[in-house]
Amino acid sequence: MNNTPELLATAASLEEAAALLDAGASALLVGDDRFGMRLAGHFTLEDTAAVVQLAHARGGKVYVSINGLIPNTMLEELPAYVKAIGGLGVDGVEFGDPAVLAAVKAEAPGMKLHWNAEMTSTNYATANYWGRKGATRVVLARELNMDEMTEMVPNLEVEAQVQVHGMTNIYHSKRKLVASYMSHQGRPSDGGSLGKERGLFLIEAERPNEKFPIYEDENGTHIMSSDDICILEDLHFLLKAGVQSLKIEGLLKPVAYNVAVVKAYRHAMDVYAADPAEYAFEESWLEEVRALQDPERELSFGFFYKEQVY
Repeated sequence: MNNTPELLATAASLEEAAALLDAGASALLVGDDRFGMRLAGHFTLEDTAAVVQLAHARGGKVYVSINGLIPNTMLEELPAYVKAIGGLGVDGVEFGDPAVLAAVKAEAPGMKLHWNAEMTSTNYATANYWGRKGATRVVLARELNMDEMTEMVPNLEVEAQVQVHGMTNIYHSKRKLVASYMSHQGRPSDGGSLGKERGLFLIEAERPNEKFPIYEDENGTHIMSSDDICILEDLHFLLKAGVQSLKIEGLLKPVAYNVAVVKAYRHAMDVYAADPAEYAFEESWLEEVRALQDPERELSFGFFYKEQVY
């Protein structure tokens, strides 16, 4: 029996979605900027319909991120959007706000619900609480270490998803902090975008060699990590533990890089599935990724091996 977990990747466009599926992704995460935060790209309903057709034709799945902080003013728009993506055949949604759960239950009860509360999904009791409310998967907090993740899985009543590669969010504010800073410095916005395409960085005086990508959009200000998680070397620990979904975050990355990452993880997963007992990581699997890696961004284990102090 093949128990190979899902390999989930974010897609910024239909073209990237096709490339990621060809590279070995078995599921894609997309979304609309109105309802989802820190998306790799904006997908209209027409785009979403196209990517669902594309993925389903290849045996893949499509999830929509509705992980935004939903204000009162958006509550009227949410049910219609949920009903629309449900009608398109979307396989599931990622959510943090209970308003999304309620809308899915009312408008598209066939869609799976994946609870993604960013840093607060740190224990199996809370995850199972949301499971009893209707969620079928928990997106584990990026701050958990390897032992905390693998030891949690047997106690979960829902599936577990873990981010294994890419940048992570380290700060968010609904306020327009970048525009405010520029105005305070006497450099008001020139009317150009302060979004992902601007390429802005935050640099601390104490750590001048570390660049933290920062951008602004309709959801506020986002500051991202200065390095990229890469757990490929120890992926087998997550596979052995039975984690059901492994996520590759492609935000702010070129398509060629994301394709190389998907290929590397797909290869490792297939080798493990073929013979878990004889599995051994090989450095050569990361050669193409390293060749395309931004030299100013380190590949690291993130929090996977950091001792937590409570």
